[in-house]
Amino acid sequence: MTEIVPEGPGFVLRKDGMSQSHVDLDDPTLLAFDYVRRIGDVLDAAAPAGEPLRVVHVGGAALTLPRYVAATRPRSAQIVLEPDEELTALVRERLPLPARSGIRVRPQDGRTGLSGLRDDSADVLVLDAFADGRVPGSLVTGEAFAQMRRVVARGGLLVANLVDGAPFAHVRRSLAGVRESWREVLVSAEPATLRGRRQGNLIVVAGGTVPADALAVRAGTGVAPYRILSGTAVSDSLGGGRPFTNADAEDGPEPDRP
Repeated sequence: MTEIVPEGPGFVLRKDGMSQSHVDLDDPTLLAFDYVRRIGDVLDAAAPAGEPLRVVHVGGAALTLPRYVAATRPRSAQIVLEPDEELTALVRERLPLPARSGIRVRPQDGRTGLSGLRDDSADVLVLDAFADGRVPGSLVTGEAFAQMRRVVARGGLLVANLVDGAPFAHVRRSLAGVRESWREVLVSAEPATLRGRRQGNLIVVAGGTVPADALAVRAGTGVAPYRILSGTAVSDSLGGGRPFTNADAEDGPEPDRP
């Protein structure tokens, strides 16, 4: 069941029994979910304030992050790959996009949509896709990350929202695939997740140069502080995995449902 319900200063999209997106039509810069705020921090650090970006979103839901980019970086060109056409129609009806937003939604799954994008056509690629509450295995293979690397321009960034809990077997393998295509990798997470107390969102940032210093400042000063792992700390805490391939891809772990 998919529904959009009022909650706080805005609306929440619920799908598969879980809250997937929060949207405030009056203030699209409000990122209510902590993990979405962390992705927003990366988008803020990806270029000087207000500078337009070319952004590809693999996974759309209620289009929270595309709305955020459109508000903070006007004239940005954004492509959203969202295969659920009924969901997109519901979102457009209940939570309409602003005029001239620069957001184009394509009814395609991630792998199909990525294959149709030009080389070096994105400054930032955001992977935030779920099916039945799990990250699709087809999007975290070495081959999938190689396709993303083809699309991301030189100097650009991959931002991937992965979900796992200790001992992080799925994230370790996903990270190994990321590192086949990108030189620098950074991971942000809530302290309780890294300590193994609960499952959580691990935001992976990869690129030729990742904005580690800027994110470290955000991590310690926001409403919900989080931890940053960069450099050898990523390998020390989340290394040792073997990349998934198209032949042995696995969906992310079942979510901890309320």
